[in-house]
Amino acid sequence: MPDYFKDVFETWEFCGATLTYSKHSKQFWVRLVFESDNPQEISGTIQGIDRGLYHQAVTSDGQFFSSSQIRNTQRRYLFNRRKLQQKGTRSSKRRLKSMSGREKRFMSDTNHCVSKKLAKQPGVAVFVLEDLSSIRTQRRGKKMNKWLGSWAFFQQEQFLAYKAEALGKKVVHQDPRYTSQKCNVCKHIKRTNRHKSKFHCSNCGYQTHADLNASRNVRDDYILSSTHGTEEQGSVNTPYVSGNSVS
Repeated sequence: MPDYFKDVFETWEFCGATLTYSKHSKQFWVRLVFESDNPQEISGTIQGIDRGLYHQAVTSDGQFFSSSQIRNTQRRYLFNRRKLQQKGTRSSKRRLKSMSGREKRFMSDTNHCVSKKLAKQPGVAVFVLEDLSSIRTQRRGKKMNKWLGSWAFFQQEQFLAYKAEALGKKVVHQDPRYTSQKCNVCKHIKRTNRHKSKFHCSNCGYQTHADLNASRNVRDDYILSSTHGTEEQGSVNTPYVSGNSVS
């Protein structure tokens, strides 16, 4: 038994257990439930995190977690699924079922790795994420909706939340409006400031990676709202523009 679980058995309070049987693997599983008090919250810096389709996460201090491997793997699985669906045989259906499980495990492992690296950063006490709860309710076209449907951002958010909590850190959310269009230096907001992965402010000339600029806006907006209150935050961040964009 790993040392981590030995510590759980010795120091945590046992609450209950469930016994389940998997028809697919023909195995029994015992799930034990333990409880422990939350660790004391630590003090440290606030880090903004921008999540997107081309980068799993970009932090306000300049760390980039690329999604290229995820996108390549998803394209490979999509190609294989289409080929197997065209056959329609029993063996192809079994193959589709097993392939679906592998794809889910791949995504879960990737999100675990990224969230673990984020949570274990020394000196960071608060992670600020964009509130993306309504992102899939908006109509953005067939192709974009398909990309969003394969984006496991909620799972990554859950993994980061419990890993951070176990270390005495916390995850908070911030309104994502205009974070992609706003310059982090002069705060000028304009849709044309961003072009794909490049951000070039038409007001002050500031240039940087668009996701890095967005992550810093997420961090600064949270600091401003927590310091001066939500009413002042709303007045600062409500420009006369129409629509928004997905960072």
